[in-house]
Amino acid sequence: MILQRRPGVEGIGVRRRGWNPGRIDPARALLITVAGGCAAGSLVWTLLVGFVEPHAALAFGVLIAAGELARITLPGHREVAPIASAGAIGYAFLLSVGGVTATHSAWQVIAVVTLGIALGELPHIAVGREPRWSDLARRLLIVEITALVFRPFVHEVPPDSEHWWLVVAVMTALVAGAWLVDAALAATIRAERLHTRISVAFGDELRAQFAIGMAIGSSGMLIALASTVTGLVGLLVFTAPLLVTQVAFRRFAEIRLTYLQTVRSLSRVTEVGGYVETGHSRRVSRLARLIGCELGMRESELLELEYAALMHDIGQLSLRDPIAGGATVLASPREQRRIAELGSAVIRETGVLDAVAELVRRQCEACEGDGDDGPPPLGSRIIKVANAFDDLVGESRDADRIEAVLQRLRMDAGREYDTDVVEAAARVLDRDRARR
Repeated sequence: MILQRRPGVEGIGVRRRGWNPGRIDPARALLITVAGGCAAGSLVWTLLVGFVEPHAALAFGVLIAAGELARITLPGHREVAPIASAGAIGYAFLLSVGGVTATHSAWQVIAVVTLGIALGELPHIAVGREPRWSDLARRLLIVEITALVFRPFVHEVPPDSEHWWLVVAVMTALVAGAWLVDAALAATIRAERLHTRISVAFGDELRAQFAIGMAIGSSGMLIALASTVTGLVGLLVFTAPLLVTQVAFRRFAEIRLTYLQTVRSLSRVTEVGGYVETGHSRRVSRLARLIGCELGMRESELLELEYAALMHDIGQLSLRDPIAGGATVLASPREQRRIAELGSAVIRETGVLDAVAELVRRQCEACEGDGDDGPPPLGSRIIKVANAFDDLVGESRDADRIEAVLQRLRMDAGREYDTDVVEAAARVLDRDRARR
């Protein structure tokens, strides 16, 4: 059975459904409810009993607000506010200010952090940036846990105690525990949103948050300990290194974003030149990424897969006459292999995308492999399925046509196409249709 491409009104994947900050999933709803309820209770309690040591509360509140205002978004849509988080941890760990014992309660810590975050969010809301409630709730919940565990025992460990090392050990343990809890919460939300394995998501979060998490935790501890001697001046002194770190992370995120935008622009060359249908590369990339999530690929592997899927047809630029409709699945195996190899050669010229080039080179191989190299990488097998699906379906959203194409892929599964990849694609497409 040969299916020809049939244009429609809007293809699967034209509307990006991957990340939606406004959608509330069960895990996110529970997180926001718990963190928000604790914050509201702390505000009411603190207003009733009054603030103690208002100068310190004001100084830390301003620092948290400024840090929230200067928050950054890291790769993977991870929103962090290093200065605000370090200031909040420092206030939770505060033992004394210039030798005067800090007696504020855990509830006051939560209230000050809540007010600081709210003030820092106001400018973002004023310019139309919708808050990422789950990220805000995670930052708030970590401080709530830290303060509720640490503050009740502050009066039992005076700042001049000879057992200062024990206090530092407790702070370190709490920072490490908070970091693990935060990674677990982020992984749960990520697994729910992307339909990937929670163990894979947890590993991705640990790798993504390790450097910034350690910088935040250590800075928060230093702020608390330094304030014992220097007073509130320690806020400025020990926030400066974190500010430099934040700038470095921001530049890294911007470079990563620019890199992806460049690859996306390059992938459109084949569309502009008339070699493939408009939107083909974006649709293949989106479907391939969703299949990769379904199969439990790590975040770094998903990024390489996204790059390779965007540029999988770039080898068609070498063709004298474009393939009808750009559907390489209808080309001869020899022509498919030539396109893949030429595309791989072009990508290798960058000098930094060798892994991506290898995925593109082997995308046309059968699932068992064509030579002595063994089966092609999982990414190549995913691109083969995603490309074949879009070549045959195109922009059509007709359910019967989609099912017919899936049945055709299943008929060739085990020979041309990887069975697990085909079934993963079917599950992804079922969820996609169910969302409409």
